[in-house]
Amino acid sequence: MSIAKVGINGYGTIGKRVAAAVSKQDDMQVVGVTKTRPTFEAADAAERGFDIYVPEESLQAFKDAEIKTAGTIHDLFKKADIIVDCTPGDVGEKYKAEYLAAGVKAIFQGGEDHGLAGVSFNSTANYRDSWGAQFSRVVSCNTTGLIRTLCPIDREIRVKNAYVTVVRRAADPGDSKLGPINALEPSVKLPTHHGPDVQSIMPWLNINTMAIKASTTLMHLHTVVAELGRDADTAEVLGILKSAPRVRLVKSKSGIKSTAEIMEYARDLGRDRSDMYEIVVWEDGVKVVGNTLYFYQAVHQESDVVPENVDCIRSMCKLEEDAVTSVEKTDKALGIAKR
Repeated sequence: MSIAKVGINGYGTIGKRVAAAVSKQDDMQVVGVTKTRPTFEAADAAERGFDIYVPEESLQAFKDAEIKTAGTIHDLFKKADIIVDCTPGDVGEKYKAEYLAAGVKAIFQGGEDHGLAGVSFNSTANYRDSWGAQFSRVVSCNTTGLIRTLCPIDREIRVKNAYVTVVRRAADPGDSKLGPINALEPSVKLPTHHGPDVQSIMPWLNINTMAIKASTTLMHLHTVVAELGRDADTAEVLGILKSAPRVRLVKSKSGIKSTAEIMEYARDLGRDRSDMYEIVVWEDGVKVVGNTLYFYQAVHQESDVVPENVDCIRSMCKLEEDAVTSVEKTDKALGIAKR
């Protein structure tokens, strides 16, 4: 079996989760992670046994903090077959040039534009588009959420038009310096980027999006109205969603009325870092009237793209030809069971 040597550039919110997920796969290994400062996350990486690579100018700071380093960032680029770039958005151009110079493959995240890699990735929608590619981009958490639910519905029924409102968390739990306080902030630049981002993978889909930033850190919430290609019924759509990979249906009447209960549910599942990898749809909030579909879904912004990154590694490194097999392998390793 071929083993992909994976480096994680940026051991932060997404990077540390990708590192943990990759380390659970039998066809890939983490050969190192990067940090620029000797923070608690750097200490966590060391405790988990990951080799840490840092910018040359940071070597002394790590030494002073007594956090062992394995070399510089460029040493990691030479060691890895593929880099999962989890650095802050808008620095991708800089790193792309460095990856090219090192001759290493790289996966960018949704904070970068589609044009940076030239191809965007979703596990079940377009797995083969990244086959053997040097660069690819896993789309954002919200885009991943919309594709996970709309793509299987589009395949079975067709989605003519989709109208989505994204109620966005203002900041991740660890980002205490960000976000509105006791306020709702509309995104007045319309349409928001989420629709065009979905179209980077589903270019035929007519989708229109708006967004509101809310003073919560837990999850994003989407309200979706879709005009279908034909009349359908609620049971048919529920059947599609129940069989869709990485979609989890819950019921409000069972006590899961909000994103707070969803995150408590993730804790009860015993997930690493209490992550909810699946897109959560309220089963009793799905309704079809004629050819119009209504539903709500919740997106755990810290983790839903993690399994997509794992599958993208398989596609780019030609480890598994079939998307279904890759998804099943990833989900089994991460404890994502069909329900």
